[in-house]
Amino acid sequence: MRRSVLIRFLGLSLAVALGAVIATALIATYSTSEKLQGEIDANTGQLQVDGEIYGELSKYASDHTSWSGVDKLVHDLADKLGRRVAVTSEDGTLIADSARRLGAAPELPTVPAATIDVRTAGVPKLAGVSNATNVYTARKTVATDAGGGFVATASAAPPFVAFPDWGMTAQERQAKERLAKQAVACYEAKGRPASVRLSGESSPQVMIESTQAVAGIRVMESSGGTAEKDSCTPAGLYAPSAKAKVVNDDEVRRATACLDAAHLLYQVNDLQGVKVVEPKDRGDFSDKFIDCTSQARVQALTPYVAPPAQLYLGAKSTFNVFSGEGLVRTAATALGVVLIAALVMLFAGRRLVRPIVALTGAAQRMRNGDHAARVPVSGKDEVARLGHAFNDMAEAIQRHDFQRKAMVSDVAHELRTPLANIKGYLVASEDGVVPLDGALVTSLLEETGLLEHLVADLQDLALADAGMLRLHPAPRDLTELAQQVVLAHQPAAEAASVTLTSTAPGPAPAVVDSARIRQALGNLVSNAIRYTPSGGRVIVGVRAVDNGYNLTVTDNGTGIADEHLPHLFDRFYRADVSRARTTGGSGLGLAITKHLTEAHHGHIKVTSQLRAGSTFTIWLPATLSE
Repeated sequence: MRRSVLIRFLGLSLAVALGAVIATALIATYSTSEKLQGEIDANTGQLQVDGEIYGELSKYASDHTSWSGVDKLVHDLADKLGRRVAVTSEDGTLIADSARRLGAAPELPTVPAATIDVRTAGVPKLAGVSNATNVYTARKTVATDAGGGFVATASAAPPFVAFPDWGMTAQERQAKERLAKQAVACYEAKGRPASVRLSGESSPQVMIESTQAVAGIRVMESSGGTAEKDSCTPAGLYAPSAKAKVVNDDEVRRATACLDAAHLLYQVNDLQGVKVVEPKDRGDFSDKFIDCTSQARVQALTPYVAPPAQLYLGAKSTFNVFSGEGLVRTAATALGVVLIAALVMLFAGRRLVRPIVALTGAAQRMRNGDHAARVPVSGKDEVARLGHAFNDMAEAIQRHDFQRKAMVSDVAHELRTPLANIKGYLVASEDGVVPLDGALVTSLLEETGLLEHLVADLQDLALADAGMLRLHPAPRDLTELAQQVVLAHQPAAEAASVTLTSTAPGPAPAVVDSARIRQALGNLVSNAIRYTPSGGRVIVGVRAVDNGYNLTVTDNGTGIADEHLPHLFDRFYRADVSRARTTGGSGLGLAITKHLTEAHHGHIKVTSQLRAGSTFTIWLPATLSE
């Protein structure tokens, strides 16, 4: 069974609402992502801040074997730089987040800003760059500071190269301080003021004064890049820690084992205590060589540094409807929209379905025989028009049903009277009460004629209702047909002391069935004579009008009240006045006349005034079209 209109209406509306929510979320996601990505690309200053955050967290990762306790550093960086900082493990588990501290939303951006993995720092990605080159570059790279001097910087390199104090114990740091003080004394002895600079727990640095400006310099090699050493720099001042040497030795061991297995030529060099592995031919950097050295570093550093982590920066940059949190929020939003749509559609749907339900109930009552069933109608929309149409249909059905019942009753009455007369006369004649003479036979023939006339009228109506009323059209003169009708009813008119005449200005040629037109016009003349008082007159007229002719029958009889005129052509219609007009006839003459006229594609109308008379007008086209 098909679903109800309400359910289908609701289902369609909810599907549209859900689709709109999903489409809107997708559009918002992509548009917001593109916009924020453009803002990030344009904000180079913010990228510098993000680089500082990355460097600080990388330093923390190199100094600790886990991320436990990184919360303080994350909060300090957020307070200092005004940037939301969050760190998660590779599987997405949150390690630390400054969102609450900055009042930002707790949701993480969809894409991390960077991956912090100090094990792979400095691993060559392009042919021609080796671990040895990275270490050498990191150990000698210098940059001019704001004061015009030089300060050493670290490029991408393992922690024991990028951070010279990596793995240094307290005893090793104290030994470094003694060596630094020796270097200061040496410089001062040569007339070059110097001092030792300490920064937290970092390795001590020797400061000397330039002739142009005071600047800090960390002495490793001459700026020319050769192995020449400063005579004041004691041996071991910049040597790596014991821990760094252990990691470095393990890295070299693993790398050389891999290269040996791959039958690749290499050499191990020592740069200020740090061993590096590079190809025998310094330009021969194969993919296998790079893989061996990078994997060796990762494996050697893994026990000593924090595991890889994801770094998220800034506020939530985009909303992904397909993420876990995004699905929840999208589902909640969609549910809210769907609920609102359901309530609205339910209210609107009930208002729409209520009159349909009422129409269905009324139709079912009519099917069960209650032809008085009606539906209440309000408004002017399509459903209201449907209600009005149903009520009109029900009214017509009830009226036709009433007319059908009345017709059956009237036909029975009309048949009963002549049959009763015939039976009475025959019984009386059989009993010898009335002699069977010529007068009795004439009376019986008259009653039989009435029955025959009634049956013929009923047959004509049945044929008309079934659309089987056959016509035999031919060119005829309507004026001549009117005169024939007048001549045929002249005896009846004289018997009723009624003057019957015809008026026609001239011939009126038309294509009609002459017998049917005489029958229709005869019915009107017969009624007019019957209900016109003695001394009255009846006039039959023929007059040409647009594309046809008007046949009129006018009398000065009793007339008909206005309320009866719309029903005058109904079968066996009865009213106080119209009843008198049908006394003595079958009660079907006017209904038959209407059908005969319409069969000729014409129409009939009546105008009347009480106690002044009536005029029946038949309009017929000049040519009978198919």
